[in-house]
Amino acid sequence: MTTKRCVLAGGSGFLGTALAGELVSRGYDVVVLTRKPGKSAGCVRQISWDGKTLGDWLEAIDGAEAVVNLSGKSVICRYTQENRQEILASRVDSVKVLGEAILRCKKPRQVWVQCGSLAIYGDTGERTCDDSALPGKGFSAETCLLWEEAFSSMKVPATRKVLLRIGIALGKNKGALGTLANLARFYLGGTVGNGRQYVSWLHMKDLTEMFLWAIQLAEIKGVFNACGPKPITNAEFMLQLRRALHRPWSPPIPAWAVVIGSRLMGTEAELALAGRRCIPKRFQESGFEFRYPLLEEALRDLFP
Repeated sequence: MTTKRCVLAGGSGFLGTALAGELVSRGYDVVVLTRKPGKSAGCVRQISWDGKTLGDWLEAIDGAEAVVNLSGKSVICRYTQENRQEILASRVDSVKVLGEAILRCKKPRQVWVQCGSLAIYGDTGERTCDDSALPGKGFSAETCLLWEEAFSSMKVPATRKVLLRIGIALGKNKGALGTLANLARFYLGGTVGNGRQYVSWLHMKDLTEMFLWAIQLAEIKGVFNACGPKPITNAEFMLQLRRALHRPWSPPIPAWAVVIGSRLMGTEAELALAGRRCIPKRFQESGFEFRYPLLEEALRDLFP
């Protein structure tokens, strides 16, 4: 029996590692395309690529059941002109070269899953955005729009295409939650800014299951919000996180302090002060059932 193969482009990070583990448990061989390949282990093989030019990695694409593109420079940085260009180029270039690779394959891919971001909606305020909502404004939203346009412009007739607009994925001591949890442990996990900005979150286990749906179910096509069904305000999010970590209170962090702190940490204040109030309407209509629909349940699993 031929083993199913899935290629994860840019799959060496937090999300890629979690997804690779889940794919292996479902019987897949996984090939990770990365700029800095490490040692291959078991059913996970790492291959070098630069995210913009064709190379030997093309052989891994040919015959694979699925290609998942997770590539893109981290947005946790200062938005200098150089970083803005790199953030955009790393996303668009990887889409274009993967599209070219798929077209060159002798055996057409069954599915191409492309990562996007809820940042395409901008700072939503009280507005609730489902999968059909219009893009917002600002650098992050405009970058996401160009990113998605690059994906939609790639014509791969034999390949089903899915784009997941991903929210804040919660994993224990990983990603954004790892940073917030460390702050909360030292009584610095108070409300950020006015606390009214919404957080569209989901447990990592639910996110990896969404990827598996996108890979395995033929009816999953087009754009999907990959977030939980219950976005909550920053004030409520931080309150529940403090409870999960047994920290009864932390002083609020005013917006001006966030601006100063972000500069010292080499990031942008908007990452903490902008909100996304989004719902996964299309996943819900498709029958997706969340293991952790409520934040309290997700945190209880991550911090038992």
